[in-house]
Amino acid sequence: MKATLVHSVSRFFSPFMLTGPLFDKELRVSSRRRRNYVLRSLYVVLLTIFVAVVWLGVVESEYSPAFQKSRMAVAGKSIISTIVTFQFIATQIIAVIMLSTSISDEVQHRTLGLLMTTPISSFHIVMGKLFSKLLQIVLLLAISMPLLAVVRVFGGVPWSYLLSSLCITFTAVIFAGSFSLFFSINNRRAYVVIIKAVFALGFLFAFVPIITGALLSPRWLFASRPPNVSFPLLTSILLHLNPIGAMSANTAMMVSPAGAVALTSFHWPLHCVMMLGASALLIALSVKIVRKVALRQATGQLELIPKQRRTRRSKKPSPAGIRPQEQAGVIRRVQGSPVLWKELRAPMISGVDGRNSIIGLVITILALLLTYGVCEHTKCLHEDFTHITYTVMFVVIGSIFTMVLSATCITSERESRAWPIMLATSMDDWHILLGKAVGVFRRCLPVWLLLAGHIVLFVCMRYIHPIALVHAFMLVAGLVPFLTGAGLYFSARFTRTTSAVVAGFTLALLLWAVTPALLGLMTAFEHGDYEEAFDAYVSAHPAAQAGIIMSGAGGEWNARAKLSQLDYDWPNDDWHKASTTTGVLSVYMLIYLFAGLAFAWRAKCRFRRNIF
Repeated sequence: MKATLVHSVSRFFSPFMLTGPLFDKELRVSSRRRRNYVLRSLYVVLLTIFVAVVWLGVVESEYSPAFQKSRMAVAGKSIISTIVTFQFIATQIIAVIMLSTSISDEVQHRTLGLLMTTPISSFHIVMGKLFSKLLQIVLLLAISMPLLAVVRVFGGVPWSYLLSSLCITFTAVIFAGSFSLFFSINNRRAYVVIIKAVFALGFLFAFVPIITGALLSPRWLFASRPPNVSFPLLTSILLHLNPIGAMSANTAMMVSPAGAVALTSFHWPLHCVMMLGASALLIALSVKIVRKVALRQATGQLELIPKQRRTRRSKKPSPAGIRPQEQAGVIRRVQGSPVLWKELRAPMISGVDGRNSIIGLVITILALLLTYGVCEHTKCLHEDFTHITYTVMFVVIGSIFTMVLSATCITSERESRAWPIMLATSMDDWHILLGKAVGVFRRCLPVWLLLAGHIVLFVCMRYIHPIALVHAFMLVAGLVPFLTGAGLYFSARFTRTTSAVVAGFTLALLLWAVTPALLGLMTAFEHGDYEEAFDAYVSAHPAAQAGIIMSGAGGEWNARAKLSQLDYDWPNDDWHKASTTTGVLSVYMLIYLFAGLAFAWRAKCRFRRNIF
């Protein structure tokens, strides 16, 4: 009797009471997964590079030792704020990617319904999946703690800032992971979950605060110092509900006394409590939905769409003359390449029908027009930096879409067991490759059309020079084949969707973040010996090219100037003319194009390796 009582009490106070056996299983399995060690190694390498760049920028070697010692406190603040910002961004991205298949894997493998036949509840399933992935992120946060403690010796950084930044980062990671887990319940494709989670978080934490601040106080967008708060209650609410604003306010209070005086209404413990409350609501909603999905699967209903929704859709009258073969139940004839036919008939986003895709596109366009109205209200549409910001944003979003969609087009076939069947047909490997590439381009086309629409609109309004259309086309014509080919290669190389997506983002980081940083370090150490190589490499950066294009063609003055009067801000002084810019963009376009074709060829060579 006593032993039973002790066992019951120990189970009640055990931490596994909340997480269940799934978390225990992940604890045992995670130590045997090679990708976790690779992730930690990459995290340390990237963190080291960013810290080295900041160190060289703050403490310059040509000054005297006495001056360098006087700069130690400034260096400590800069390094610690860099580490905190890096882990704040990186851990949220990792959380979204790692949890993108947390529930959908169980649904796809038909094991979620089986789990409901055990004593494991839906609460234990959700909490076990969530905390098993968050454990890896906690280890990443722990990696940077010794470095933060050592750098703090330089002075200028209180322990309260380290504690508050860690808590803000951890609560933001929990919220981002809860969002990704919530979307993974009803979406089997990892890229759909990643895209939905990124856009939902961007809408909540970037779009809404910027639009609200711009409408209430236009000068808020361009303030170079802590703002004179005109709406203290609204500002306090936005800061406490926004992790980005909370981290910015926390860092501002550490860096300058003026920031601490202007932001006295901000309290980071209250922000953490509110974020945990929002995460708890998402988790509770996920538990409720997981139970319904699991019960449907346990009773043999394998579809994710409830029966009532399917019944309502089937009862809706269809317009006369539209798809008569589908309404009559006749099998549709495949015309041309089967893979291309399938990709062209697939929805823009897997799991989303055409009506919802159109609704999402309309909402995006309306939101974009709203930002144009805000910019017009603040009198900044005629400035070149406005169009630089929009163009870089469209290029980054389009690149993310292209990389994610191309990296998942083959792994999704593998996970659904359709890849061996496709390879067993009489289709040639080149036909499969071409069909997949065209399908990726079709799904990414709406995003790139937003860039084209932005340029065309403001060319008509005389805010952008027409030559920007040619230069932007050359940029996209090289970037899209490169990202598509690289994504197809990783999709053919890996068997899991998450691994392929992570590999694609790792390639992008190596090419467009790590390598420029290393070249910058070498240039700083060698006092300009590698400056030409650094300038040439930075000029190949897609975001840099987008900014350079709009720096020469954007703005009211450039739009009304002659072609020979345009001046582009290239690192090389000999490339400033429009004709030279066209030639440089042509060279980089061909380099990206041939690199993408090489990746596509290697992807084709791996089609029949590791089929299962």
